[in-house]
Amino acid sequence: MKKLTFICFIAFLFIIVSGCTQANVHKETQAQGENKDLILAVGSEPDTGFDPTKGWGRYGSPLFQSTLLKRDNDLNIVNDLATAYNISKDGLTWTVDMRDDVVFSDGEPLTSEDVKYTFETAKNAGSVLDLNIVNKIETEDDFTVTFTLDEPRSTFIHTLVTTGIVPKHAHDDTYAENPIGSGPFQFVQWDKGQQLIVEKNENYYDQKPYFEKITFLFLGEDAAFAAAKAGDVDMAYIPAAFSNQTVAGMRLESVQTVDNRGLQFPYVKSGQKTDEGYPIGNDVTADPAIRKAINVAVNRALLVDGVLEGYGTPAYTSVDGLPWWNPETVLEDGDMEAASKILEDAGWEKGNDGIYQLDGLKAEFTLLYPASDVTRQSLAIALADMIKPLGISIQVEGKSWDEIEKMMYAEAVLFGWGSHDPLEMYNLYSSKNAGIDYYNTGFYQNEQVDAYMDEALAATDENEANTYWQKAQWDGNTGLSAQGDAPWVWLVNIDHLYLVDEQLDIGNQRIHPHGHGWPVTDNLVEWKWK
Repeated sequence: MKKLTFICFIAFLFIIVSGCTQANVHKETQAQGENKDLILAVGSEPDTGFDPTKGWGRYGSPLFQSTLLKRDNDLNIVNDLATAYNISKDGLTWTVDMRDDVVFSDGEPLTSEDVKYTFETAKNAGSVLDLNIVNKIETEDDFTVTFTLDEPRSTFIHTLVTTGIVPKHAHDDTYAENPIGSGPFQFVQWDKGQQLIVEKNENYYDQKPYFEKITFLFLGEDAAFAAAKAGDVDMAYIPAAFSNQTVAGMRLESVQTVDNRGLQFPYVKSGQKTDEGYPIGNDVTADPAIRKAINVAVNRALLVDGVLEGYGTPAYTSVDGLPWWNPETVLEDGDMEAASKILEDAGWEKGNDGIYQLDGLKAEFTLLYPASDVTRQSLAIALADMIKPLGISIQVEGKSWDEIEKMMYAEAVLFGWGSHDPLEMYNLYSSKNAGIDYYNTGFYQNEQVDAYMDEALAATDENEANTYWQKAQWDGNTGLSAQGDAPWVWLVNIDHLYLVDEQLDIGNQRIHPHGHGWPVTDNLVEWKWK
């Protein structure tokens, strides 16, 4: 056993030394203006590989694959493989016309058959893609594909944006580890647990990347920061805790996100159980006065400054700044006096210990967070400290996700979300999703909010859909925001922070979604040396 351990240690040293040697050569050629390579440490390794039918590419560029549609840097939906798309008046039939000049990296043409195969495979695999409403997919000719839905679904367009097309002729059980596609890059090598190497796809039909070769290193936050300090990477994703440390030859890039953190309240009273026997409901957080008072009392700007080192923004919904966000959801916070009035108007009175009470019920509850997440831990503790002077006691507990799954219907949980797809808002707030997965764990329900979101889904025009999403948040009378039912207290949107080589131009970064995957790579074809 000791001999084996020694051998493993020597092998580990060899990997580090060889990686540093490669990085030093990389830096020398960069200084000479000859380098067209890039070394990045911008996120963790994808668990299921690089197969879009299993969810690859939802958060950032799919690298190897193209999509029918895509978002530009202003988050507008534009054509990629598609040249046009049409939605029938009833919203059930989506017809997509495609380019006829696209080939996969192996030289084979991409046709409507590949599109049909990709979406059918993703649906049958039961992946994270929202394809349950697709009734059938038909190919009218080699470059026209038609999707027929069971019901109108405006958010189906986002599935066309995020689903990379795989080749029917080369998609097998090994595809996730050796992908072929029509995207701007082609696969070279994947050393699991260490690195991914990609190269420019010379067959790519659109703007070709500046960089010939890109190496993605799979490093933890501490290791990525160390690699940046050593000059071994051109970019490293770092947490806010490292943001005030200067690294020679690198600048700090702060990217605005909708990568939010918020507390979901149990919305109903206690007394019920899930099918698995887990308790549902909480008598304290079921009172709207408690939820509204916390929303008004919390100082979001102070959380941004104190916990995120200033790299973030106050959050008021799960969709701040996106096209379907309602700006009327912004509220004046940090107001203890107003929060106290909300509680006292609802009949709560302070006890001798300074904690509000109502009919023998004390204003106290537990807030859970994933124990492995330092930022959520800090936010949870800071929130509890902020709210305690108000007269509400929040007991903070770090748990594993396995433990949280059993408790999250009866206890408040500090979650993180954020997507470029408004369907996520539906999943979080629809009464139809109560108790399903990690979504509506509080069992929130509002018939008017449900109706608005159903109308948003049924809309055949994106602008019309956005109007209904905004009304669901707040229509002046009711809604899912803090002004309405307040089933959440949204706290902050976390800026994504990167140490970037001073000579590297990473283009115009769009608002990032939640930090799964590599969202910074969305515009990778625009990157270049200055």
